[in-house]
Amino acid sequence: MQTINTRLSPWHIVAVIVLVPLLLTSLALWQWKPSVFVLASVLALGGARVVYELFVMKKMGNRAYQLAFGLAIAAVLLLMWMNAAVGGILGDNPANMMYFGVLLVGLAGAIIARLEAKGMSHALFATAFAMLLVPLVAWLIGTPAFANGLAAVFALHACFAWLFAGSALLFRRAARSSHE
Repeated sequence: MQTINTRLSPWHIVAVIVLVPLLLTSLALWQWKPSVFVLASVLALGGARVVYELFVMKKMGNRAYQLAFGLAIAAVLLLMWMNAAVGGILGDNPANMMYFGVLLVGLAGAIIARLEAKGMSHALFATAFAMLLVPLVAWLIGTPAFANGLAAVFALHACFAWLFAGSALLFRRAARSSHE
């Protein structure tokens, strides 16, 4: 007699944990275009898979490095989702293209650092700084996205900068622990 394995793998559990809130959100925000829902799903599942590979498969033995990488990926995915799915942090405005510059700073830094912890720390501090520059530049050029208040826009960007800076600090810690 052949038995069927009905046990869920950790990847299936992560996929369900990511998909259920995403599906509920998409149902609540029914005005999403199908292409935006597909993009959000791909970003969420891709991000979940990367985090799963880092944490479960333990490709990187240093726990601080794993946490730093996971936090950076989460910040990037959240930033991309807010701009693609929600309509942009700065409203429906071409100024949202500045976020690609922020991500480019992080990507270029990661490539230059070759994913080494010390270099990744520098790259993510630069990314946090670039994130803080976005609302300043948007304000200087007169973007109409400040209807919710100047403080709210700057606070939201500061939250993203803190995510990137937190990841940078974890990478710094990973670099120190690898030398000891």
